[in-house]
Amino acid sequence: MKTSKRGSLMPESPIRKLVPLANDAKARGIKVFHLNIGQPDIKTPDVGLEALRNIDRSILEYSPSDGIYSLKNKFAEYYKNYGIDVSSDDLIVTTGGSEAVIFGFMACLDPGDEIIIPEPAYANYITFSIFAGVTVRPITSSIENGFALPPIEEFEKLINPKTKAILICNPNNPTGYLYTRQEMEKIRDLVRKYNLFLFADEVYREFCYTDEPYLSAMCLEGIEDQVVLIDSVSKRYSECGIRIGLIATKNKAVRQSAMKLAQARLSPPLLGQLVAEASIDAPKSYMDGVYDEYIKRRDCLIEGLNSIEGVYSAMPMGAFYTVARLPIDNSDKFCAWLLSDFNHHGKTVMMAPASGFYISEGKGHNEVRIAYVLEIDELKEAIEVLREALKAYPND
Repeated sequence: MKTSKRGSLMPESPIRKLVPLANDAKARGIKVFHLNIGQPDIKTPDVGLEALRNIDRSILEYSPSDGIYSLKNKFAEYYKNYGIDVSSDDLIVTTGGSEAVIFGFMACLDPGDEIIIPEPAYANYITFSIFAGVTVRPITSSIENGFALPPIEEFEKLINPKTKAILICNPNNPTGYLYTRQEMEKIRDLVRKYNLFLFADEVYREFCYTDEPYLSAMCLEGIEDQVVLIDSVSKRYSECGIRIGLIATKNKAVRQSAMKLAQARLSPPLLGQLVAEASIDAPKSYMDGVYDEYIKRRDCLIEGLNSIEGVYSAMPMGAFYTVARLPIDNSDKFCAWLLSDFNHHGKTVMMAPASGFYISEGKGHNEVRIAYVLEIDELKEAIEVLREALKAYPND
């Protein structure tokens, strides 16, 4: 029996596909520095943990399909801090940001439609497009200018009658790039000119390392009805495991379609919603401390990477990732070799091959994505291990 074509087309996760090799390395007694996945090591807010400990219910029931009303109200209040004017009726709570992307694609796009996505891009966008039968048209950004938005003229070359949407991740995963106001306005003008949807994945908005105020796609004038916002509490509150995200839009027809999908999957996680609702009340001191810690980690990582001969990383201005160029022949082979054949004083590094974040063939084979989600001392050790690994790697 054959499996589905859809299943065979699904790419492996560049973030998770090397896990068996990492497990084998650990079984051999090797310490693995995990720079491959955006799983923060920072403690979840106390208010969220307390809410989890104090759940006192005799029945763990379904929640409403679009999420608990009090949670949606809190989300709407939270967004006001960023100038985002939404009501609870504009929001649907989802099982993580991933489900929000799937709902957006399924609600807005038909099989055979095309969506333009700057690359390198979050690898699961490709997977979710296959779910929806949608064709991704990539437009390549370059490490040479820090992965800035490619010229709008390059976007226009890709637009045809099948083009229905553009997707941006801002701040960006995997590059850490933060789009400027001017870049966001260029995207707005393009979306308005060609009557496209704009999917905006903004799960890292708390982590913007500039003095400029953050500009959400929901704040772009003239395309209010065309923006579909993707969000999640996973990275904001170090709560990846509770699986709470949301989709937000002013477009009533999109909300109605997304609500049908929400009803079909019954409800988002009840316990996760209770924890997320409490976590929104985390004190400013918590968020300030997390922000300051990521700044220190970023500076440590980028300085360390660029001190290694042949390595280059631009300075990321958002999120907690960077894409670095290494003096290697193939990042997939190199990242596997690190786990299967190399250790330095009993330690090695796990990174994500950047080839998996590109849609275009042949891109990213000398690049890796690194998540700076380890404490400073461990980051420094990981950098030294990488330095030694590059000296020992048999490029062939």
